Amino acid sequence: MLHADTPSKRRIGILLGSLVTIAFSILDTAGKWLSTHIPLIEIVWLRFAIAAIIALIIVLPKTNIKTFYQESFKTQCLRAVMMMSMTFLNFAGLKYLQLAQANAILFSSPIIIGLISSIFLKEKLSINIWIAIIGGFCGVLLILDPFGTSFHPAMFLILGHAMIYALFNILTRKMAASSSPDVTIVYSTVLPTIFLLPLVIPIWKTPTDGIDFIVFFIVGLFGFLGHYLLAIAYRFAKPTTISPFFYQQILYMIFLGWLIFDQIPKSNVIVGAIIVIVCGLYLFFMENMKDKNGRAE
Repeated sequence: MLHADTPSKRRIGILLGSLVTIAFSILDTAGKWLSTHIPLIEIVWLRFAIAAIIALIIVLPKTNIKTFYQESFKTQCLRAVMMMSMTFLNFAGLKYLQLAQANAILFSSPIIIGLISSIFLKEKLSINIWIAIIGGFCGVLLILDPFGTSFHPAMFLILGHAMIYALFNILTRKMAASSSPDVTIVYSTVLPTIFLLPLVIPIWKTPTDGIDFIVFFIVGLFGFLGHYLLAIAYRFAKPTTISPFFYQQILYMIFLGWLIFDQIPKSNVIVGAIIVIVCGLYLFFMENMKDKNGRAE
């Protein structure tokens, strides 16, 4: 069950959400570094395999095995497939893009959620929300710079990641009310490890540098921590409370991009990210107001 919606619980949820952004920033940085000399499928598989080992060591001793059978296997499989797809698209895009650039594009997911709500869930959106959605896409176009020198086709991989991430968030929010974070993280790491094993064996490339093994462990550890903390955070606070704090990740991405890869985002990326963030925050604010009005009624 979800925790009661109280100020103290919301603060815990916000803190956990902030830790999630740090975990994902480190995950993306490590994945980008590995993508320069390791096959992508191998990186994705090891990310899940190492996370699965960590999850099983932590979760199994304290979880009743019957709990796993009480979950919807189809829903857990769907979530696992979405995680695999997002991870592959993310690492494939990061191979060619700056960390901040890719992260700024990913911030379009709240805009995409708004469109999904309108088109597929038949939710009526006000003119202000439509302005925020259109403004957000203008910000994304500014980041993409389709006719400029900074454009790269890999940007479409991150856009694909953003679209799946929007659906992934909707699914995770629905699951948070009834699914155990412990059980979900096991399914979300073990299933991708099994699914990807036949693909990774033919292209396996054993790392020759000792630092690769350390970075692989970092990818698995922080991949596990990011999604595990995210599942727990949604049980302490509503997504509309936590989500605005995810935008701090752009600061970590800029810093790590400069520190590790000596990359500074161009002005169009910074301006476009600001536009996307402002529009996304407005959408979160409107969603929060709708929740409050619904509870009042």
